[in-house]
Amino acid sequence: MLQGKIVKSLSEFYYVHVPLTGVYQCTAKGNFRSRKITPLVGDNVLIDRIDNVRMEAAVEELLPRSNELIRPKVANIDQALIIFACVSPQPNYNLLSRFLVMMEYNDIETIVCFNKQDQLDKKGLNEIRDIFKSCGCKVVTTSVKQHFGIDELGDILRGKVTALAGPSGVGKSSILNALFPDAASKTGSISEKIGRGKHTTRHVELFNLSDDTYVIDTPGFTSLDYDVIEEKDLHFYFNEFKAYEGMCRFGGCVHINEPDCVVKEALAAGEISKVRYDIYLEMYNELKNKRKY
Repeated sequence: MLQGKIVKSLSEFYYVHVPLTGVYQCTAKGNFRSRKITPLVGDNVLIDRIDNVRMEAAVEELLPRSNELIRPKVANIDQALIIFACVSPQPNYNLLSRFLVMMEYNDIETIVCFNKQDQLDKKGLNEIRDIFKSCGCKVVTTSVKQHFGIDELGDILRGKVTALAGPSGVGKSSILNALFPDAASKTGSISEKIGRGKHTTRHVELFNLSDDTYVIDTPGFTSLDYDVIEEKDLHFYFNEFKAYEGMCRFGGCVHINEPDCVVKEALAAGEISKVRYDIYLEMYNELKNKRKY
């Protein structure tokens, strides 16, 4: 048997990438259904009954999962990379923060990339870094045009399975093509698939950029459903607050209206970003109002 990773699922077929060999079109073992086991994109599997000429095989065994996301439906994500532009379009800090909350909720390490840094002056870049310096994520800035930060980002991605997110126009496909030109020329489709229109049929797919490096596009992340989190627990997913946990006057402080709140004192002292705190407040009220109805 060979070990590989499911990179695509269409109809009853699973497409399994085996490093140094290629992609096999596979059917699933018959008793998976009776055991109520559904293979997911990202699953590490063992395949057998291998036909190396037709590149066909059968999935015999699913190996244990490290994690599983609901949207997109994918397993074994090592990290998430969210890309925004510094300008053109202006970064949506609210949307970015919601993504960070969901990745924190799923215990997935996240890298925040601000692309097109050549279009912003030093002061503007420092303002962005100050907002997210305590968000608990690695923050990098890149410029495809100047090839700035691209090598650093490549080191971050290599050897990992990365969930890729970001709105259109921020340069996701340009970054990938700059990082992995060989993969881009082989598939001829990274730009097309990452940048395809909203009316195109979407399916979950891992893009193999090198033998042990994969990215998965996350369509629909602009409508992240984070209401699995209760408003009283939301503060646990804002990393800036963690240093102050248990220091407020009242236990269970949600850092909004309570007196003697250390988080609000840190906010007033400029130790916590007002931009991030205001987003927290907005998310808290949204969750609270949803519970009412």
